[in-house]
Amino acid sequence: MSEGEKIIKINIEEQMKSAYIDYSMSVIVSRALPDVRDGLKPVHRRVLFGMSELGNFSNKPYKKSARIVGEVMGKYHPHGDSSIYGTLVRMAQDWSLRYTLVDGQGNFGSVDGDSPAAMRYTEARLSKIAEETLADLEKNTVDYQPNFDESLKEPTVLPTRIPQLLVNGASGIAVGMATNMPPHNLSDTIDAIVAYINNPEIDIQDLIPIIKAPDFPTGGIIYGYRGVQEAYETGRGRIVIRGKAHIEVTPNGREKIVITEIPYMVNKAELIMKTAELINDKKIEGISNVNDESDREGMRIVFDIKRDEISNVVLNKLYKFTQLQNSFSVNNIALVHGRPKLLNLKELIHYFVEHRHDVVVRRTQFELDQAEKRAHILEGLIIASDNIEEVIAIIRAAKNPDEARMNLMERFTLSDIQSRAIVEMRLRQLTGLEQDKLHAEYEEILKQIEYLKSVLADINLRMEIIKNELIEIKEKYGDGRKTEIVPNAEEFNPEDFYADEEMVITISHLGYLKRTPLTDFKTQGRGGKGSKGSTTRDSDFLEHMFNASMHNTLLLFSEKGKCFWLKVYEIPEGTKTSKGRAIQNVINIEQDDKILAYINVNNLTDPEYINNNFIILCTKKGIIKKTSLEAYSRPRQNGVNAITIREDDQLFEARMTNGSHHIMMAVRSGKAVRFEDGSVRPIGRTASGVRGITLGHDKDEVVGMVCVENENADILVVSENGYGKRSKIGDYRLTNRGGKGVKTINVTEKTGQVISIKSVDDSNDLMIITQSGLTIRMSISALRILGRTAQGVRLINLKEGDQIASITIVPTSEDPDEASEILDESIELSEENESQPEE
Repeated sequence: MSEGEKIIKINIEEQMKSAYIDYSMSVIVSRALPDVRDGLKPVHRRVLFGMSELGNFSNKPYKKSARIVGEVMGKYHPHGDSSIYGTLVRMAQDWSLRYTLVDGQGNFGSVDGDSPAAMRYTEARLSKIAEETLADLEKNTVDYQPNFDESLKEPTVLPTRIPQLLVNGASGIAVGMATNMPPHNLSDTIDAIVAYINNPEIDIQDLIPIIKAPDFPTGGIIYGYRGVQEAYETGRGRIVIRGKAHIEVTPNGREKIVITEIPYMVNKAELIMKTAELINDKKIEGISNVNDESDREGMRIVFDIKRDEISNVVLNKLYKFTQLQNSFSVNNIALVHGRPKLLNLKELIHYFVEHRHDVVVRRTQFELDQAEKRAHILEGLIIASDNIEEVIAIIRAAKNPDEARMNLMERFTLSDIQSRAIVEMRLRQLTGLEQDKLHAEYEEILKQIEYLKSVLADINLRMEIIKNELIEIKEKYGDGRKTEIVPNAEEFNPEDFYADEEMVITISHLGYLKRTPLTDFKTQGRGGKGSKGSTTRDSDFLEHMFNASMHNTLLLFSEKGKCFWLKVYEIPEGTKTSKGRAIQNVINIEQDDKILAYINVNNLTDPEYINNNFIILCTKKGIIKKTSLEAYSRPRQNGVNAITIREDDQLFEARMTNGSHHIMMAVRSGKAVRFEDGSVRPIGRTASGVRGITLGHDKDEVVGMVCVENENADILVVSENGYGKRSKIGDYRLTNRGGKGVKTINVTEKTGQVISIKSVDDSNDLMIITQSGLTIRMSISALRILGRTAQGVRLINLKEGDQIASITIVPTSEDPDEASEILDESIELSEENESQPEE
């Protein structure tokens, strides 16, 4: 250690705290956050001020960007030239700023993310609107501070006439805080400020309809208004922005999606590249080609749609999976009196008006001082012109100018400034015309002084000046909105990504689930061999097969009596021959539970719909239960209890009614009972239910439940060995619930026991699935109506040992296959073979 030096011991923890706080405050105050008054960060302010000091105005020739950067860096901003040039470039990009502050000439980058040319190649000058941020700077309107080496002075804030923070926004990351403020339309912003000036007590809710919403330089669509409102009320909010798209149809009938505007701050080239990757990865389907056809006329990104694909569905997938829909997280933090503060809309307007008021006061005081100085000189000149002969004589008699000044001051009681002005007066001012001008100027100055004093004395007059200057700015630079607003749009509705197409849903015995487009199934004639419908595992077979549209909600009921919710589009799609996915991977069902019943529901949000419809449940032991659909209108991820299942029983069927249906229940032994819906009173969701039909024997069980609204409905009964029969529901007399029922089909060894009962008409097709996985589809209209006591006809030729597993009714197909030969083996029962009436 050198002589005279000493070591001072300090606490490293305290030193680190102190150093970090100093650094963070420097970043917050002097780098990352804008000032609420002029909306500028120090680097922006210094670039604009440096350009004005260079005389680099909009009516002057461009100057090399390197010259501007050197001026700013050498005099005001002692940081890297890249940060200064980056700021200059951004202020010249019309896709970055809503109103550009720099008029650039040369390559200043592109919306594709291309880098600007080096600063030695580009040129720049202030834009006209930027000059409004510097207006009256020379009139002592703002405070100055020493620059970094204290050799020059720079303004602490600019006396902007433009509400810069609102119209161009700001973004920056400080230490422990960040700001992200959206740009706005100048006309709307000024209208809102004028409304505030007219009524300082105006509520934010009254300002919002005036300023409307942010207005981004790249246009697009603000999708949903909730985030905008939150941002204006609290200073924070999430605004969803969508690109603007439309559908075009080519002469050959192919459709294409054309994007003409993209969300703010989205890189166009990157958007196209990532979209292409998603298409290649099959995450977005339906697009055959992507082209960027943008030119000087504007942006144009074209997505060619594959034939038979729905353009709106593809567009919604683009919104979901790409940056074609983006969000802008508003965080209105700015420096207020040197401290960071979160600001709502009214506060932003208030602080700008407050700043403009300070500027007007200081400008008026400056102009008053200048006017009074000039009036003082004019008074002296007028005295001199009134006594010109004597003044000339005094000046000629003096030995030097100082003596002349002293003599004039003594003779006419003048001030030093006045006497200097008289001595320096030119001879041409002695003419009569010039003397008249002198008196006219003096009169004008007196009027100006009187006006300026009235401005300083009356705040209302000052506010009127602020308002008029803002209206003038609006007339000069105001323009229409670029960003559209869709105020009533909600968050993403997943249904928007799927066309409302008809699907066939299949659930296997072991719980494998899938959906297949209904169009994949062809119609065959009654008695056909069927087609391979699904590949199942050993000992597995399809138990449930039904149709539903993509936007429907399925209520799935398990054998343990639980209800689960599942949108059809959430069901994994598969081909006719695919196995599907285990239902445990789709819903949160227990491993030892299985789905036994289902119901399609169109809407769970309409109060009138859910309060006037009911869910009817029945179990294999003949128990029936009726509950309002409203009890099932609040989906839960883990499902809810739908019915309390009694011992040795399980849930079998579910149907929806409106309270005026007729219900028909059939059992495996071949009997059925029909009663009115109203005879079953509604009970709670977790109750057990009441008896619907009495079973024929201990091993008997319910095989189906039908709900119909009128007596003209047809009933289809199918037996396990492939026989079926269509008859009128009127053949079954109306009785009370709980009885044994009447015979619905003659159960023999040949027919097998009853497997299912359905309500049908001529607009339906019948789909049959066997335990071996074969399917057949036939038109119901091909089945003639038989009496209740008929055995029926053969519907499908089954292989030895195979049996029907399930049947379902679907809308008829318009493309029927060739009909197979019908094996009509209907047999009329004799009177004595008919069952005894219900007890």
